[in-house]
Amino acid sequence: MSYRETTFNSGGTSCSAWHFTGDGPGPRPVVVMAHGFAGTKDSGLAPFAERFADAGFDVLAFDYRGFGASEGQPRQSISITRQLQDYDAAIAAAKRLPDVDPDRIVLWGVSLSGGHVIRVAADRGDVKAVIALTPLTDAVATARGVLKQYSLAAAGRATVDGVASRVVVARGGTPVMMPVVGRPGEPGGLTLDGAYENYHAIAGPTWRNEVDSAVGQELMKIKTKPYAKRLKPSLLVQIADFDSYVPADAVARTAEYGRGWVHHYPCDHFDVWPGLEWFDRAVGDQVSFLRKVFG
Repeated sequence: MSYRETTFNSGGTSCSAWHFTGDGPGPRPVVVMAHGFAGTKDSGLAPFAERFADAGFDVLAFDYRGFGASEGQPRQSISITRQLQDYDAAIAAAKRLPDVDPDRIVLWGVSLSGGHVIRVAADRGDVKAVIALTPLTDAVATARGVLKQYSLAAAGRATVDGVASRVVVARGGTPVMMPVVGRPGEPGGLTLDGAYENYHAIAGPTWRNEVDSAVGQELMKIKTKPYAKRLKPSLLVQIADFDSYVPADAVARTAEYGRGWVHHYPCDHFDVWPGLEWFDRAVGDQVSFLRKVFG
C-alpha cells in the first residue's frame, strides 16, 4: 500500500504527513493518527494505516511539530498543548483531502496520543469515532509506575534537568536532553526491562532517542476524565492487561467514563505493535469497530 507525502500548517509551522487513500468510492471516512511518547510516523504507524485503507478508510498520519519530518523548534520537546493543536490542524487538513467525507472523522491515538484523541474529540461534532490504543489517561497513576524504574538519585537528577530545561527554553535556548529509552539502570524517560529493545524495533529513520528533560512536567498536565465524560463519538479503548507503563485499571476507568467499547489483551504495552504477537488481533479489532460504527 502506497501513500502520498503531504504537509499542513499548524501554528505557523509545516507538519509532515502521509496520506493513505482508502479502497472504494468516496466520499470516505478518514482516520487521523499520530504517535505516542516522542514517536514518529515512520515508527510503526504504516501497518495500522494500511489495514484501514484496505478496509475503505483514508488515513492522514502525521508528525508533531518538532518531531520526525515536521518542522518546528525546539526539536524533540513534548508540549501537550502543541500536540493537541497539531491534531486539530491535522483534522482540518484531512477534511481537504479528495473524496473524503469531512463529517466522518476518526481519531486514532496510542499511549500518550491515546489520551490526546479523547480530549480533542470531546468538543467536536465532526469526529464520529475514537480509537485509543493502550492510552495514557491518568498522569498520576502512570507517574507512580514510571518512577519505580528510577533510583532516588536518578529521579532527583531528572527533576533538576527538567526544571533547568524549562528555564533554558523559556529564554530561547536549546532544551536539556535525555534519552527517550534506555536499558535498566541507564538514564532515560523509559528504562523498564524491554523498553529500549521495543522502541528500537519499531524506530523509523527520523526517530531520535532523545527528548526534552522537561517532559515529566508536561505529562502531569494530562487529564482525560472530564473529556471522556462528555465524549459523544463512539470510543474503542484497547487495554494491555499487563501494561508496565500505563496502569490497566486507570485505562479501564477512562473507558467507563466515555462509555467506550473495551478490548483486553493479555500482554504488555508494546506487544500490540507490528511484528509482535498481538498486533493482528488489535488492528483487527480496530477495523471491526470502525465497520460497526460506519455500517
